[in-house]
Amino acid sequence: MKRNNKKLVWIDVDNSPHVLFFHPIIEQLKKRDVNVFVTARDYAQVFDLLNLFRIEYKKVGRHYGKNILLKSLGTFLRVLQLIMVVFRKKPCLTISHGSRSQCIAGNILGIKVAVAFDYEHTKEVPLFQPDIVLVPEMIPEEKTMSIKNVFRYKGIKEDVYVPYFKPNPGIREKLGINNSKIVVAIRPPATLAHYHTLESDKLFKELLKFLKDSEKTYIIITPRTKDQEAEIRSQWKEEFRTGKFYIPAKVMNGLDIIWNSDLVVSGGGTMIREAAALNVPAYSTFGGQVGAVDNYLESIGRLIILRDETDIKNKIKLEKRNLTLNKSNEGSGVLDEITNYIISYLN
Repeated sequence: MKRNNKKLVWIDVDNSPHVLFFHPIIEQLKKRDVNVFVTARDYAQVFDLLNLFRIEYKKVGRHYGKNILLKSLGTFLRVLQLIMVVFRKKPCLTISHGSRSQCIAGNILGIKVAVAFDYEHTKEVPLFQPDIVLVPEMIPEEKTMSIKNVFRYKGIKEDVYVPYFKPNPGIREKLGINNSKIVVAIRPPATLAHYHTLESDKLFKELLKFLKDSEKTYIIITPRTKDQEAEIRSQWKEEFRTGKFYIPAKVMNGLDIIWNSDLVVSGGGTMIREAAALNVPAYSTFGGQVGAVDNYLESIGRLIILRDETDIKNKIKLEKRNLTLNKSNEGSGVLDEITNYIISYLN
């Protein structure tokens, strides 16, 4: 494949958190005269968030559920769909946060492939051979030894965008928040992910039981998919009827929900790390193998990992917090670090 004369970077977004990660990177690349083409997978809130942040994109493929065979077939079907879309565009570089389909498509087309990741216990996939990986500095070196070009950035991936967050003053009213209540934001487990465990589901149910019994709490739940939302609503009908539990009707910037909460509990993943980056009390109910990033956050006191029912009852502090924007300064230069590395590689 011949390269275009003008630099073109192809970014693939296949999960909701990646929209916030790539949004400032896209803006920075454009400011530095780099063309950007974005493809996106139909999964969770990907399209809604891309629309919310006004990012132009091409819809390509969808998620195929939890079945391992269908998921594998879906991955390679999307590889073909991506190839058909980008073949004539001739990008110089592909970038994703763990998109297997894009990596394989890039390998087949002979495009340089860059993949970011921040969880080292993912399953290996045939033909998944990136040329470059971008990882937080706490990811163990043995997890990147097979890659020639490894860029380790300071902080965590959420530090790419959290330092630039400005709260939306109208969000509390939209979320139905009563200022006398302790607001708890909850992200359920990633039930369709390959790393999902039944222990995560068990901890999630125990968490909701614990929180619903407290008169002083107001629970905001942010389901990952429509199916998960329907399941939660069916299991907790009384709590939704009384207004104890609440699910936002429309997709919002998750940082607004976190900042307006007194604490955040998540079944792992981005939301608890966003809370940690905003210095909002953060708790994890992830029942799988804990990654290096979460271990790091726990070690510096910015995350509490809840490993069983006893932890839920004894470690969660139901307290009001001072709603002062108190972001960590650690990641203020991460966006520039990553953007500069991409530019230097293109040059």
